[in-house]
Formats: sequence, structure tokens, C-alpha cells
Amino acid sequence: MPVFRKVVDRLSDLLRRDRRITYRTFIDARIAPHVTPLLDRIVVDDKDGETLRCALIPWQRAERPPIALYRGDLSTCRIDGPWQAAGDHWFPLGGLILSSGVTAHLNPFEAHALHKHMEKAIEDAIVAWVRDHDLHALRPVPEEIDRKPADHAAKAMIAAWASGQREADAVRPDEAGDCCPDETASAMCETCRKGPDHD
Repeated sequence: MPVFRKVVDRLSDLLRRDRRITYRTFIDARIAPHVTPLLDRIVVDDKDGETLRCALIPWQRAERPPIALYRGDLSTCRIDGPWQAAGDHWFPLGGLILSSGVTAHLNPFEAHALHKHMEKAIEDAIVAWVRDHDLHALRPVPEEIDRKPADHAAKAMIAAWASGQREADAVRPDEAGDCCPDETASAMCETCRKGPDHD
């Protein structure tokens, strides 16, 4: 029956003109509640689905299931699972470092040490951000957000920033040379408000 269903699906896909295909699989009832909502979000043909699919590309390329993936501007560190129990301790199977001129595979102990190092660095960075921005002074809020108003507000902030950048790019005194040629020698520069002696 599954073979027949796959044949029917394949024939149906060939007749479709909307570039969609039928994909069927069997999922254990125990994990289905956790997996199916994620699958539904991944296959949606919108910006959310595209973002999730792009985020999963490094995970798809890995031979082992990644436990964690840490990425910098030029370097990447991957910790590979599954976790392995050794008495009271748990170790990854290995890891990978990609950096400028470097491709290094890590053994379980190296990967475990680097994983701990990265976790500490992240924890320190988050705690520092909380302290520097006085986040403890804010009232606690739920983790969940209302997507529609939150997205609208975020996009408005980005649009306002982009508008300011365009205005700044339109007149850059350091690139335009004499940015106030019509001003008298003693007049305040109307463009950059730094006076006639600005650089």
C-alpha cells in the first residue's frame, strides 16, 4: 500500500503545474506532536519558512546531528552529536572548526572543552549586556510576543533607520569637499553645523 501511494503521488506531481510535490512519511506517535508543527513551519512558502530553511542548511550538511553551532563573522564551530554517556559525564562525538585557512576536526574531549568554552563566553556576553543596559530594572514580560504588532513596530524602526541613513548618505561633508560653498566665511555651515573650520 505505501508503495502504491508513492506511485500515485509521483504521477500526481508530474501532472501538477504549480511546482508543488507531495511528500509523505510515517512519524512515531511519540514524537509527532513535536515534529509536525516544525515541519509545517519549514515548508510554508513565505519569509518565515525561508528563514527557517536557511537556518537549517548547516545542519543538513553535517554528517552527524549537530548539538550546537556557533558562528562568527568568519569562523564557525560545530559540536557534533549524538551525546554519549560515560558514567556521570556526557560527551559529544566530535566537532568541527572552520576559520580562515583552518579546517579542524575535534575529538570528543576537544569538542566538549570547546563547547563549555563557548557556553561560558555566551553567558558572559549576555550577563554583560543585561548589566550594561540595566535590564534588571525592567518589569518581567512573557517570552511570547504578538507577532503582528511586534513585527509592525520592528519594521517601522528599521524603515526609520534606513530613512535616516539615506539622508546621511545624501550629504556627507567628508566626501563632498566644500559642503557649504554659498556660505560666507564667517557664517555657520547649514549642512553639518560645525562652522566654517570643519574638516
